[in-house]
Amino acid sequence: MRNTVSMRAPLLGRLPIVFAFLLTFVFLSNVYAKDTSASAAAISDAKIQSVLMEAYEKYKNDDSGKNADYIKELAIVDPKIFGISIVTADGKVYEVGDTEAAVSIQSISKVFTAALVMQEKGAKFLQEKIGANATGLAFNSVIAIELHGRTASNPFVNAGAIQSTSWIKAKNSKERWNKIYANMNDYAGRKLSFNEKVYISEVNDNKSNQAIAKLLDANNLMGSDPLEATTVYTKQCSVNVAAHDLGMMGAALANHGVNPVTGKRVLNREYVPKLLAVMATAGLYDNAGDWLYVTGTPAKSGVGGGILAVVPGKLAIGVVSPPLDKYGNSVRGQKAAIYIIEKLGLNPLAQ
Repeated sequence: MRNTVSMRAPLLGRLPIVFAFLLTFVFLSNVYAKDTSASAAAISDAKIQSVLMEAYEKYKNDDSGKNADYIKELAIVDPKIFGISIVTADGKVYEVGDTEAAVSIQSISKVFTAALVMQEKGAKFLQEKIGANATGLAFNSVIAIELHGRTASNPFVNAGAIQSTSWIKAKNSKERWNKIYANMNDYAGRKLSFNEKVYISEVNDNKSNQAIAKLLDANNLMGSDPLEATTVYTKQCSVNVAAHDLGMMGAALANHGVNPVTGKRVLNREYVPKLLAVMATAGLYDNAGDWLYVTGTPAKSGVGGGILAVVPGKLAIGVVSPPLDKYGNSVRGQKAAIYIIEKLGLNPLAQ
């Protein structure tokens, strides 16, 4: 009898510990279940594809806006081109429409050259030498340079973009161009074509940019000869991209600086938030504030008709549609991207 009691007593004494263990197990199980359920609640492939198709169908016949005409070759691009590409941070691709139809990258190239400056010289150099503030004036404004202490203010206005180009480490113009071109190719994961016709059309009519470059040079803000930098800058704007390419280039930023398909690191992880911050404040010309207000996403547009929006850590949206609004941003591109961001709940500021 004593043996039976002596066996039960320790068990009774251990009951609180047993119950504590069971409660802990149940708690952790619930936490895991919640995590799994949150993971399972992630946006499904079917949902992304469905919303993508909805956006395309909703805006494919929208004929608002018009092609840029101050560059002759842009005026004759087919205004009906409309392609949307979503590329996730892990390399999944969802597309609809004319996603292989190429247009010149124009100002979207500024993002990747600024990134290259950061990669070579650091984020602080970009902030101090070029700037990280919106100008409140047009992207090609000369007055803005004077009003803001004779600086460019940010790398996405023409002055700052030409500055960025000038600061790429190179012995000569050829090496500078090759580095900038190769960098864009690395983001896209393929060799992008060069639009010779757009380049010729622009290079013969870029006197305003030449004047901006010379003004910056007079203030000791250029890293190379101002006219040489302007020519290389014009070249980088003449690279062709399709919606697919823009999605892929943006996905490298969404994936913390690594191209999700090739696996190549194109930008140090610590620089990505800095670059996205400038995209958020100055990416869509004079309409950057309204864009951020509605979507919460860093983005960049180009007068060729491209637009790129990045949802950090998740995905990028690339759209090509040449007709522009009064600010120089793709009309259908903005509408489609906004629709997708809202329907999929992607606004980073609402998480």
